Amino acid sequence: MISKELLKKLRRIEIHTSRLANEQLVGNYHSVFKGRGLAFDEVRAYQPGDDVRFIDWNVTARTGDPYVKVFREEREMTVLLAVDASASQRFGTRVATKSDVVAEIAAVIAFSAIKNNDRVGLLLFTDDVERVVPPKKGPRHVMRVVAETLSFQPEGRGTDLARVLDVAGGISRRRAAVFVLSDFVQAESYEHSLRIAAARHDLVPIVISDPREEELVDVGIAYMEDLETGQLVSVDTSNRRVRETFRREAAKQRAAREGLFKRLGLESISVSTATPYIKPLSEFFRRRAARARAA
Repeated sequence: MISKELLKKLRRIEIHTSRLANEQLVGNYHSVFKGRGLAFDEVRAYQPGDDVRFIDWNVTARTGDPYVKVFREEREMTVLLAVDASASQRFGTRVATKSDVVAEIAAVIAFSAIKNNDRVGLLLFTDDVERVVPPKKGPRHVMRVVAETLSFQPEGRGTDLARVLDVAGGISRRRAAVFVLSDFVQAESYEHSLRIAAARHDLVPIVISDPREEELVDVGIAYMEDLETGQLVSVDTSNRRVRETFRREAAKQRAAREGLFKRLGLESISVSTATPYIKPLSEFFRRRAARARAA
């Protein structure tokens, strides 16, 4: 039973993200994810300018007139949204939490996919894959995906990216577009699984962060809780060396993650809770679409 509050939020996200998908992503999405290739559709009479390589010699021989084969694009793709539901996703010091931002990004991608007749599936994960929504088509299915993302109450608190990548890698026999939406916090030992999934599918990491995860502000003694482990520590944020050490460690972790993506040939999307997510998302699709058209 969906509460009135959730229904209201769901409706707001539907209107907002559907509009963003139409205005910002759909055209470039189609260029980026072209489907599985071309399939034979019909034969028709040859017209001046047709490619002679597509002449159907059997039909031409039977009729005495030249005919060509016509192909159509096999448009259907499978899009998988692997959504991090671990406890660290509840963090947010700006307008929204990371989980709120993730839900909207998932919705924008899902609406872009169904407008191109693609199937959309959902994996909700923590330290295990806790919910699987099999890929299907249609607006009603997309609303189910968004509702599941918004209302899900996870059992686990941690993050196991290796586990969800292994599941995502095997969920579709054909090549799929797999978007991994996570802050990648507390994620360890997932390079092998990432490498295998990236070889099998078009894998796109979407990294969601909050400014306070990268730099401390001077507020004196602050008590900080690790949401995934529950560990509570006190930090003297007035100490410049403490703030600098925190900043360096955050930068080091970010560089290591980005280096891993680069080694595997993955183009990631970085999103902050402090700025609108549609800009990095649309820029990613524009870059990919430009490369696809130039190829």
